[in-house]
Amino acid sequence: MKIVLTDAQTVFDEIVDSSPLNELGEVKSYGLLKYGEVAEAVRDADIILCNKTLLNEETLRLAENLKYIGLFATGYNNIDIDYCRKKGIAVCNAGSYSTNAVAQHTFALILEHFNSISSYKKYVADGRWKRSKTFSPFVYPLNELAGKTIGIVGLGNIGTAVARIANAFEMNVIAYNRSPRDVEGVKQVGFDALLKESDIVTVHCPLNDESENMFDKAAFEKMKNSALFVNTARGGVMNEQDLFDALKNGVIGGACIDTLKVEPMVEDCILMEAPNCIITPHIAWAPVETRQRLMGIVTDNIKAFLRGERKNRVD
Repeated sequence: MKIVLTDAQTVFDEIVDSSPLNELGEVKSYGLLKYGEVAEAVRDADIILCNKTLLNEETLRLAENLKYIGLFATGYNNIDIDYCRKKGIAVCNAGSYSTNAVAQHTFALILEHFNSISSYKKYVADGRWKRSKTFSPFVYPLNELAGKTIGIVGLGNIGTAVARIANAFEMNVIAYNRSPRDVEGVKQVGFDALLKESDIVTVHCPLNDESENMFDKAAFEKMKNSALFVNTARGGVMNEQDLFDALKNGVIGGACIDTLKVEPMVEDCILMEAPNCIITPHIAWAPVETRQRLMGIVTDNIKAFLRGERKNRVD
């Protein structure tokens, strides 16, 4: 089997590598192919493994031997599923590999917003505590999470994990999900009610036609002017200009963002100038243990496919 990795540097480093794939076939690894380079690079592939590479009729047109596409991701909006079905190409994702990591990062962002850890760290590093008149200088406001209402958009594996953590913080947990789900400690409400009632709105739904730009001017205007908006899902679920305007005009109180529509961030990304906005570079999913787990899932998916089993198929 000829296995081609199209964007290996988005998953692997000196700690986590692709060596488990060597037992499955002849591996050709590319760091990060440009769109125009993909078609030729995968021409002879039996298996393509990718993270965010766009695989469609144009990039797959020469891959006559292609039988399988494996994703180093849960989302698969970068794959033309209709084309793959037509060509009989199996497509498998790696669902649930990053559940705990993303839930953890979600609360790391929330805690940074409410506890101002980095600001207080800088305060001390700059020598300002040494010159303080009190032992506890109230330079940056601090707020408790207990008693606050967190609204979770999307009650899949990650959203449910976030709910468990929120309950541990003694928060009031409400959620909006496309279909009702019975999750302990969570009250399900409509989307508008969630926006109106939440002190924190955190997004954990997939990007699709229904969720694209669901957080726009109208959505932000329904939120509390003190509310925190958190997005560790996909950049496409929010309108970046509308978020910037909401932050600049005090429509909402803050934002914590781990993903943008265009990544890496473009030079003139408007959110760089947004007040009360914390941005991390799409790393919620990326702890070492998480990527090791991901490699195991992707490898097991291929083995299952070669045995004729359907495992994590999305086609």
